Amino acid sequence: MRQILRQREVTPDRWRYPGEEGHGPLVHTLAELLAAAPPSLNPRDLPELGVRIGPTDELPPLQAYLPYLALIVVQFEKNGDGRGFSQAQLLRQRYGYGGELRASGAVKRDHLFLLARCGFDGFDFDATEDPNAALACLQRFSVAYQPSSGLLVQPRQRA
Repeated sequence: MRQILRQREVTPDRWRYPGEEGHGPLVHTLAELLAAAPPSLNPRDLPELGVRIGPTDELPPLQAYLPYLALIVVQFEKNGDGRGFSQAQLLRQRYGYGGELRASGAVKRDHLFLLARCGFDGFDFDATEDPNAALACLQRFSVAYQPSSGLLVQPRQRA
């Protein structure tokens, strides 16, 4: 079972990505989500919904589904691609998404603090990364001078 870092804890992932076998709710691609469920449904009538978005996916079509989504996975295709940072900021600040926002794919522990500041609260690391070592990396910084979209990182408190 995949181990993720979520809310400052290393935990087994209960979600399944497209093409994975097993139990737990399925994370859909954005195309599957847009084709399957009209956004006028009552959230209580739906199972838990999760969606995976790529760096080229547009966010406005997703807006109507945000109240129904328990998880949004932002896929980082390669190291150094910053589009996922922008997507997280937009989801948290412009669209007001309050559910779990997970970074997945080419996610390295060196980026963890900045990812958390952009609004990510879950991390599915590259296979070469150890989630426990990444957790220690997240705790390395205790002060941030700028406001943040992040739920895990608090800005510096003034005396």
